[in-house]
This record gives sequence, C-alpha cells and structure tokens, in this order.
Amino acid sequence: MILDETYILSNGVKIPKLGAGVWMIDDEVVDQVVKDALDVGYRHIDTAQSYRNEEGVGRGIKASGVDRKDIFVTTKLSGNIKDYGEAVKAIDKSLARLDMDYIDLMIIHSPQPWAEFRDESNHYFEGNLEAWRALEEAYKAKKIRAIGVSNFEQIDLENLIENGEIKPMVNQILVHITNVPNDVMKYCEEQGIVVEAYSPIAHGAILDHPKVKEMAEKYAVSPAQLSIRYVLQLGTVALPKSTKKDHMKANAAIDFTISAEDMEILNGLPLIEHYGKDHEMPVFKTFYKD
Repeated sequence: MILDETYILSNGVKIPKLGAGVWMIDDEVVDQVVKDALDVGYRHIDTAQSYRNEEGVGRGIKASGVDRKDIFVTTKLSGNIKDYGEAVKAIDKSLARLDMDYIDLMIIHSPQPWAEFRDESNHYFEGNLEAWRALEEAYKAKKIRAIGVSNFEQIDLENLIENGEIKPMVNQILVHITNVPNDVMKYCEEQGIVVEAYSPIAHGAILDHPKVKEMAEKYAVSPAQLSIRYVLQLGTVALPKSTKKDHMKANAAIDFTISAEDMEILNGLPLIEHYGKDHEMPVFKTFYKD
C-alpha cells in the first residue's frame, strides 16, 4: 500500500512517498483536514510558513490521536527570508506555531522572494546561504530531522552544495503530467537529493486533459489517480492536496502501474495552456513568457 511506502533521504531519514498538502487551506479548518488525512492513513503532512496554517496543522496532529513520531511533518521557511538572524527566529516560530519539539523536514520555500520569482538576474546566492546556515544549525541542534529546498534550479542547488556544510536532502518542485523538469531532476538524482512533486494534478488543470482522461479510462482510474501514480513512477514524493476525505482515500488508492509505453506517451505531452483561476501565482506564471 502506497501509504506505507517510503524513500530514504541521504541522512537515513525515511520520508513517506505520498503526503497530504495543505496549501490554501485556512488555519481555522485545516485541523480537521489534517485529522481526516491521518485517519485515512496518511503519515506525511506538508505545510509552510506562507500558508499561515501551521497552528491548525499542529492542532490537527494533536487531536488525531496518532503518535507524533509516526508522522512526518514538513514546513517551509518563507522564500522572502534571506537573512541568517531572521531565519533563526522564523524556524523557532514554526516550532512554536506547530507546538512541536522538532520538525521532520524544513525547506527554503523559494530561491528568490516571491515578487522576484525566477528573476534570472538575481539568485540571492548570499541570502540563501544565510538562510541555509540557520537551517543547518537547527538540524545540528536536532530541531529539524532533515533540511532541503523548494523551487530551486540547478544553479541554486550548486550554490548550497559548494558553499554550505550540509547538502540539501530534498528539492520540492512543480512536477505533473506535461511539466517534468528533467534537467533539475537528473541533477538531484546525481546528488542524492530526493525530489518532491507538488501540485501533481497541476492544481486541477490536468483533470480535463483529453489524453489524460483517455488513459485514465484505460486503467479504470480517475485522472487524479493517474496523475499521482505518474509522478510516483518518476521517482518523486507525491504531494496532492484535498480537503475532502473521500478524495484523500481515492488519491491513495493507486495500486496499479502505468506501462513504460504509456509513461512515454505522457512524457511527450506538451505543457498545459493554463493553471486555472490561480494562473497568476508565481510558481505557475513563470512557465508562460510574453
């Protein structure tokens, strides 16, 4: 069962292959979402400082009755923090908001502040090293069990690998059918960095794709299930998001294998034309240049 399967990070820590994302879920309701996910069998919860729901995630975990040591909790250092002192304070604030003694994985959310996302003229190399130093220290102090990054390109990863003390263990990036950043994924594999796929159903935009729907019917699954299975077969951690318990169950009911031939077909599909109502968000907008 996929909910029981894990990858092993470079430091030996196990990370569940399937997680529950809580992006854009209000703090007031996220505790119930987390409880539902844990009740279904998820043991990996992915939040972030910028989601503004860490407190609710902590409440949901405590109310679930599941032992804390059996849950893998990820949060993200705000992409706007590029200062060592500020990062140190932010790490401690996440621990306080989650009401936990330790965080399983903490990652830098973005190489650039969001207003400058993918600005190739400034990769904030020094600022990222400052933030990374704070994460390294928290890791050594056992406040965090594993550290990594998100949305980092190869040049951003190289900066940390060449100038930091500890190599990133994870790179969480946008991966879904029609969008597979093979170059950075290959580099991560070479460096022993596990890739996590956020928005594996492309923020819902892939669900009506004619070829995806056709192939899902072939396997007698939903387009969402096909999409999640696809990123898992690429060797990534899958982080679908849902607020509905039945959808959580369905997202985990992926005990099938996409054939090599069909993976090849999916790999060859062109990038989707739009990401829906949140198309203007930096992580999506960057793919469509004027």
